[in-house]
Amino acid sequence: MKFYPLTFIPILKDRIWGGTKLKTYLNKDIVSQTTGESWEISTVPNDISVVRSGSLIGKNINEVIAMYPEEILGKAVIERFGKQFPLLFKFIDAKEDLSIQLHPNDILAKKRHNSFGKTEMWYVMQADEAARLVVGFKKDSNPSEYLDHLHRKKVVDLLEMHSVKKGDVFFLETGTIHAIGAGVVVAEIQQTSDVTYRIYDWDRVDGNGNERELHTELALEAINYQTTPSKITYTETLNSASPVVDCAYFKTNIIALQDHLLWKKTNDAFTVFMCTNGQFELVFNGEIMHYQMGDTLLIPAIIDHLTLKGKATLLEISI
Repeated sequence: MKFYPLTFIPILKDRIWGGTKLKTYLNKDIVSQTTGESWEISTVPNDISVVRSGSLIGKNINEVIAMYPEEILGKAVIERFGKQFPLLFKFIDAKEDLSIQLHPNDILAKKRHNSFGKTEMWYVMQADEAARLVVGFKKDSNPSEYLDHLHRKKVVDLLEMHSVKKGDVFFLETGTIHAIGAGVVVAEIQQTSDVTYRIYDWDRVDGNGNERELHTELALEAINYQTTPSKITYTETLNSASPVVDCAYFKTNIIALQDHLLWKKTNDAFTVFMCTNGQFELVFNGEIMHYQMGDTLLIPAIIDHLTLKGKATLLEISI
């Protein structure tokens, strides 16, 4: 088998809060005015990514992993997660505020949903003027104070609001209350999980006048009531991989590509590139492949070096 960088057909998700920036900004082939998410690489049940091109075209990612587990995932990943792809990659367009929500940790998620927890990070790709994110409590809280504010529809008063701009990074540990605000496009990296506890939805209703379900009781035990630093500071170095997030589930670097970079893998695991700005070429085995902002690539673990050329910003993610 001749292995190569894999791209997948985006899985597009209509959301009550979605818009059209995934098309106008990231060139996704959306068909509605309320497309909120493009799942770039997913093994969430019923949402399995399918290879878009090359000799593996038409096969889904689970089929490819079953055929070539070590070559795709790498031994380091298989030792921790077996043959399950452990991460989910998305682009998100929030035309309106997302619900205020949180995600359970691994222990609760396994017990309640037979799922991973959902540690995640956001990279802000675009933000309208005055756009903001909700992340965590302003000060340490507790279940009693939280429930009192929730029942009086004042929970927002307890929460920290962050003004955001392009290039901002937020790291969200499980249990952290959060919401993407209106006018923001983010790249999201997370554990493979679709378990979300919605605690407040701004009192909005759908086209039939119904409010979306809230998960008040499930959330109580899952919330981290302590303040936790979430905004990440980092320094970009041109044509180099600059560290941004290093957690138990993934490591993310930012590559500010301005010319060319000879990329070499440093572990026995897959790598994912998410292009958040610009255009670039990837040179591998004498072939030149072209990519642009909004493209997401899975580099199989067996590929240990390649060349990147162009002017682009890339998120480099591995285990």
